[in-house]
Amino acid sequence: MYSLHLSPEQLQIRDTVREFVAQEIKPLALKAERLEPRARPLLVEALDKASQIGLRTLALSEEAGGAGADNLTCCIVTEELAVGDPDIAAVLAQTSTLAHALFDRLMTEEQRARFLPAFLAEQRYHLALAEHEPDRDTALGINYHRPQAREARFATAAVRAGDTWIINGRKDRVVGASLAALFAVRASVGENGAGTLLVPRDTPGLGITRSETSWHHGACGAVAFDDCRVPAENFLGVESPLAADAGRHIPQDQALKLGVGRAAYEAALDYAQLRTQGGRRIIEHQAIGAKLAEIAIRLEVARTAIWQAAWASDHPQAFADRSLPDLPLTTIAAVFASEAIYRVAKDAAECFGATGVMRDMPLHKYVQDARTCLHSGMESSEATLRIAEALARYRRPGSAAVLAAE
Repeated sequence: MYSLHLSPEQLQIRDTVREFVAQEIKPLALKAERLEPRARPLLVEALDKASQIGLRTLALSEEAGGAGADNLTCCIVTEELAVGDPDIAAVLAQTSTLAHALFDRLMTEEQRARFLPAFLAEQRYHLALAEHEPDRDTALGINYHRPQAREARFATAAVRAGDTWIINGRKDRVVGASLAALFAVRASVGENGAGTLLVPRDTPGLGITRSETSWHHGACGAVAFDDCRVPAENFLGVESPLAADAGRHIPQDQALKLGVGRAAYEAALDYAQLRTQGGRRIIEHQAIGAKLAEIAIRLEVARTAIWQAAWASDHPQAFADRSLPDLPLTTIAAVFASEAIYRVAKDAAECFGATGVMRDMPLHKYVQDARTCLHSGMESSEATLRIAEALARYRRPGSAAVLAAE
């Protein structure tokens, strides 16, 4: 049954990453010039150091050269990294889970032989999933208790021409677009539906633009394809289970949110133990003490939901023997965590009084990060309807990919 007892290896990994974040990431992330939401270049040097200690290949199997960490361990690491910087956490989480999906499950032996050695040899070799499209719902939006629309899922199209595929279209919200060396591109492939193609960064016809918006973590950018040609052997397959295998059934996004909330809470707790008023530390005043207690409650409940969903993804047999309810636990964690973490950040800022809203204070950054978490994922109303369909045991015709993504 689900257990909160971490193994010695998990504890060691958590403590190592926590120390790394405190020494290498936080001092850089909290520099005054980086607290503005639109002035946050990716901390590439810290990202390189994280790669050197094995976090880029955390989920990749040991046989392929990685650490072979399970989903719960990956969530623990993502939370710890997000305490320091959610952009670094997002990039490493995506690269790690994509590496496991691509190299361990989806690539052919020939594809693996071409791409894996370079991935292992170069610490800055990151992976990116190019799926979301501007003004288009590629998140498989829900129509409650109705079949999915039959219209093409992607405007980006790939056409077979002899021994090559020609890709045209545009993707946005691509995590780590500015530094990814290999893109897994989801595109329509004619009558066969949707497929995934592997597109190296230096492929002619591929253009990358850094996103100017601040509503997504991970140094997101846009990727454009203009008659971009890739070899036929770079095709992964039609309707490959990439979305699910890349970690959407793993609550790493929620673990990232938890890290943001924990950073705000720890800052408020430290401040409340140092700041005095009326001859007493403000944590000893009932209003502040109660507020911090409520924050701690929200964080612990969110962590429990996230860890349970992660453990369940590692132990699917727990659904079969009814140890766990047959519900989309990752979606449940998402609905709770998004709202809870935003409330946590706001309450933490209030513990600082008027200084909590100053733009050169860390709490301003944490509140902005929490707002980003609130708006960057699936809409809460849509997620709630997915849970409602699960309660009714509704299975949308021809939507196996949707169910897997939950």
